[in-house]
Amino acid sequence: MSCKPFETVEMLQAALRDGGYIANDGLSVSLFLALAKSRPLFLEGEAGVGKTEIAKMLAVLLGRDLIRLQCYEGLDIAQAAYEWNYAQQLVEIQTRGDAVTAEDHLFTKKFLIERPLLRALQPHPNGPPILLIDELDRADEAFEAYLLELLSDWQITIPELGVIAANEPPIVIITSNRTREIHDALKRRCFYHWVDFPDAELELAILAEKAPEAADDLQRQIVGFVQGLRQQNLFKSPGVAETIDWAQALVELNCVALDPQMVDSTMGVLLKYQDDISRIQGSEAARILGEVQASIVQSEMSR
Repeated sequence: MSCKPFETVEMLQAALRDGGYIANDGLSVSLFLALAKSRPLFLEGEAGVGKTEIAKMLAVLLGRDLIRLQCYEGLDIAQAAYEWNYAQQLVEIQTRGDAVTAEDHLFTKKFLIERPLLRALQPHPNGPPILLIDELDRADEAFEAYLLELLSDWQITIPELGVIAANEPPIVIITSNRTREIHDALKRRCFYHWVDFPDAELELAILAEKAPEAADDLQRQIVGFVQGLRQQNLFKSPGVAETIDWAQALVELNCVALDPQMVDSTMGVLLKYQDDISRIQGSEAARILGEVQASIVQSEMSR
């Protein structure tokens, strides 16, 4: 069974753009195939490049429920899939006394608490939901192994109840910031795409969509400076999210053109590590900005 809400890659790409998400051809093709073939899509890349946002946008475009599982170290089945309502089971025992048996009464769906993974397998009024398994690299490797049954057969086995399977598989988006490698067994069950930093042209289009109040010249300077920063050997390069935040912050400060003082005073919007800020602030920021402004002038003269 497949979910093919878009007939072509171009239709999907146009729908994303209309929704405010500008995707390059590679991401659009991967997403289209994942939808058409009902395969999970595994998105890997630096933080802030739009991996999580694609799941949110799909939920809006398709009118589906978004079920998000935020991964973290120590995540287990009780938080991710299901657990038994022990307090309610205890009340049942006290109420029924000797009449209650574990087989007949205690381990039934009445006492089952559904967590995100199990909830994603249940029928939903608007169709199969979007299941976002976010930042899987933060979870332990043992949790990856638990996901294999879900991603292969769209089912979860509960020892006390048996197998609970989806009538229609959810649309699964898995993200990773690659703080550690994800096991091949999980990757084989997914289509894969590396979400890279956008090139200058794409980032300018994104900025025009997300921060239209910034003047065109300012947008070009912002994108040029951020692209220049990514060429430096930083601990954490700024993502698209930081580019948008910086543009909106500069507009809030009534900035119409970048200058070294403005760049230095707002560096904390772009960079999140003091070592990176200390390295770039001052002469290095002025150098990058000078190169950007010279490149813009040269581009305008050559038109």
